[in-house]
Amino acid sequence: MTKKYYLIIDTETCNTVEQPLPYDIGWVICDRYGNIYEEKSFVVAETFLDMKDVMSTAYYAEKIPLYWNDIKNGSRIIKPMWTIWHEMKLDIKKYKVQNVGAYNMAFDKRALNNLMRYVSKSWWRWWFPFGINFICIWNMACEVLMSRTSYIHFAEDNRYISEADNILTNAEICYRYITNKVDFVEKHTGLEDVKIEVAILAECFRQHKKMSMCINTSCWRRVQKKRKEIADRT
Repeated sequence: MTKKYYLIIDTETCNTVEQPLPYDIGWVICDRYGNIYEEKSFVVAETFLDMKDVMSTAYYAEKIPLYWNDIKNGSRIIKPMWTIWHEMKLDIKKYKVQNVGAYNMAFDKRALNNLMRYVSKSWWRWWFPFGINFICIWNMACEVLMSRTSYIHFAEDNRYISEADNILTNAEICYRYITNKVDFVEKHTGLEDVKIEVAILAECFRQHKKMSMCINTSCWRRVQKKRKEIADRT
């Protein structure tokens, strides 16, 4: 049987939530077991360098020195968008990737399309090749990991509850659950965050359960429904 490879991606973005533009793009090529075969990390020149008015705002200002330090010591590479895009296309072709995933695939897909349109002035509108299948690790995890009674108790015991009184379902909390590392904090940098998403992906596949892998931005509601069912039984 031919091995199936996945490209898992994460972006760190500037601009608005509605119109995000990536300044940090990280991805890996992995299999369903969490084995990583390629890893790439790039700082996007067109946003990191050319959008200084956005990048210098309070939220991003703290990150800029850290990125420059990594660029200077060679642990991060800054490249134009077209170079990054071409590099990803080569990895997709090399590994015959058919499935591209992210923890919140809807967001990362939108961010990358925005970047393509911004840099190309809408001459080119889509980041990924035609025919790619998109999978959402968040949706998968909500179905087979975070809808468990044990996850509900874990979240409640550790007060992983939003201001709206919803159980949190982000990647950081899910990773804490599957590793039992309650002090874990996401780096919020592209490649570093991708690696925890790969761990969550592998844990989802490890359940050997039927699950939806498609994009579903309402998947968090499944976890809240499970919480209510548990409360109604007690």
